[in-house]
Amino acid sequence: MKHAYVFPGQGAQFTGMGKELYDNVPEAKALFDKADEILGFPITQIMFSGTAEELKRTDVTQPAVFLHSVITAVALGAKPDAVAGHSLGEFSALTVAGALSFEDGLRLVSKRAAAMQKACESCPGTMAAVLALDDAVVEGICAETEGTVVAANYNCPGQLVISGQIEAVDAACEKAKAAGARRALRLPVGGAFHSPLMAPAEEELRKAIEEAPFHTPSCPVYQNVDAEPHTDPAEIKANLIAQLTAPVRWTQIVRRMLADGVDMFTEAGPGTVLQGLIKKVSAEAQVESKSTL
Repeated sequence: MKHAYVFPGQGAQFTGMGKELYDNVPEAKALFDKADEILGFPITQIMFSGTAEELKRTDVTQPAVFLHSVITAVALGAKPDAVAGHSLGEFSALTVAGALSFEDGLRLVSKRAAAMQKACESCPGTMAAVLALDDAVVEGICAETEGTVVAANYNCPGQLVISGQIEAVDAACEKAKAAGARRALRLPVGGAFHSPLMAPAEEELRKAIEEAPFHTPSCPVYQNVDAEPHTDPAEIKANLIAQLTAPVRWTQIVRRMLADGVDMFTEAGPGTVLQGLIKKVSAEAQVESKSTL
């Protein structure tokens, strides 16, 4: 039996996340305390009792989701045969697979969040979910729409998220509805993630990733940019750098994992979003969620 662990991205956060782990698992408490020290601000307080607005800030959200995900996997004693993460979740996957230490993973996530926040402020943009249209139709709409708008998240068949300049995204949504989309609506996000508008963040993150010590993971890591399994640290780094402006190929990752013999998926971290997406890719896939213990 091949058991994969998968990790959610930004948007899965909720107030109170991780509190149960902190209170009941001594190893978890030690890691949360260490995180406050590394980041230089009390992220645990914001996770456990902050407002939704405080938790939504990119520089808080990303480390918070990373911490909840990694510490959940540690508390479960995860020994995965394969791992993957959705966008930010790729850092959680790499840490659980041993390609990054907990400390280095958290530092990189914090730098990524700060770089993305800065890019959002300098290049305002947005994202929108398009439902019940073929991927190729949505790609075609993006290509013919004036301005910058691209396919950003291939979440599952019939659910593709687009990303780019606000006016271009709105125009593409109107075209998608005219083409028969069941819904095409903007998402409550801070910027145009996984689009060319993140290029300034990519440049900033490149140096941090290149300087961080990466190790050979204990199992294959299926990466967002190509949906392929990777174990070579140099390839993993290059793909992580490219990830900020490239689409998340989640549908393709799940299909490739299933083709490679994965028969059990455990979602570790806040929420159950990935569990739902995996079932939409394959109704036969065995999935479970470990958002709290």
